Amino acid sequence: MKARIALGVGLMLASLACQQQSSAPPAQAAPEKSRYFGGAPDGKLHVYFFDVGAGDAALIVTPRGNTVLVDSGPASAESHLVNRLPELLRRELDLVVLTQPDPKHHGALEAVLKRVGARRLMEPQLPDTSKTYDALLTAVGSRGVQIISPAPSSSAPKELVRLTLEDRVNLTVLWPRAPAEPLLKGAADAEGRNAANSIVLRLTYDDTSVIFAGGARGETEAQLLERGLLSPATLLKVASPGVEGANSLAYLEEVRPQAAVFSGDDSLGKNPKVKELLARLRGVDARAFRTDVNGELHAVSDGKQFTLSLQRPTPGEAGGTRRIFPGLDPRPALVRTAKPAPVVKPAPTEPPPAIKTEPARVVAAPRDTTSRASNVTDVDDLPTASKGTRTEEPEKAVRSSASSSMGGYRASKNKQIFHKATCRSVKLINPENLLTWSTRDAAVKSGRKPAGDCNP
Repeated sequence: MKARIALGVGLMLASLACQQQSSAPPAQAAPEKSRYFGGAPDGKLHVYFFDVGAGDAALIVTPRGNTVLVDSGPASAESHLVNRLPELLRRELDLVVLTQPDPKHHGALEAVLKRVGARRLMEPQLPDTSKTYDALLTAVGSRGVQIISPAPSSSAPKELVRLTLEDRVNLTVLWPRAPAEPLLKGAADAEGRNAANSIVLRLTYDDTSVIFAGGARGETEAQLLERGLLSPATLLKVASPGVEGANSLAYLEEVRPQAAVFSGDDSLGKNPKVKELLARLRGVDARAFRTDVNGELHAVSDGKQFTLSLQRPTPGEAGGTRRIFPGLDPRPALVRTAKPAPVVKPAPTEPPPAIKTEPARVVAAPRDTTSRASNVTDVDDLPTASKGTRTEEPEKAVRSSASSSMGGYRASKNKQIFHKATCRSVKLINPENLLTWSTRDAAVKSGRKPAGDCNP
């Protein structure tokens, strides 16, 4: 496959005015109309689950105002999202995550990026994608958006990829983990395989958490259960609600959400599989909310609890449109009824083909860095992706072990923060971006600030 080439294009407009011998001041151009209308950060974590019909789209806004869009909904949601997102943003998106190459998850992306922009995009790097999806990613790269892969670090392949959005707010990739672990191949068609290998995320802020399950299927859940990658979450964004085998009882008992959010249209209520799922959710004492019934859902966390606000109340349900879900689950311990998860034996895989093309050189879109949190670290140092391959980041084992044993302080030349040499974030800095200092004073004199994750 051809490497994606992202081009940063800048255009300067100048106007010349003739000076007349007059005491009146020269006319000034009208200020450019703002593209963004969101309010100032309020110190709380916000998650918006948009009502986009049969598809998925959610926006994360951190306490300091960093933003992640998880999926962009179907093409039919373009008009809604290009009007709704500017109301919530103060600048371009920091990150977009496409959980899977399904039009219901990316159909409105091009319109969204044209309207609000984005710095980076993460997508699962799956082999069986359509020409339409490949063309979309090429167009995204041409806008100057850096495309990154969720692949684990080659120097620490057993570790989960964690994106530190800011201090105390993390986004962890639970699946896929290729090439460290093989992709799932159980489904008979490409659509099923892509859904089973969609990106599954866990968002945490102190005691509260959300699982974004992408398009996970039964085989995905079994894989996560067998590897012990699941734990209780406050909220669950439900994946594949009408698919046989998805959202198993063993999976729900492990995650045990207090609230489960469904995205979809009015066909959800007619699907017998969804009715069965709703019964399983009641069995684990989870409240279910649907965008086709409740409209947009807005979850706000102070680190101790989520307050979920509904655009519309559930018909026939007493009470208002706000629900409280504590981060530390107050419910009695669950008596498990599901059988233990089957042991998943990784299928044998062949090594990926050699790549002769160079990774795309990406120029990040211009941005105002003055209002950004100082400790957004891990996202900057993920590998740049090349379409059609499972691209690992450059080998860093020697550099990582050396920096850990030598001590001192480290930073990425692209960031205005520094870390202890032993900090996990150091392992995610590309070698060509690595800066080192033997003393803390030297790191401070470079103009950088201490990172919030390791407090050097």
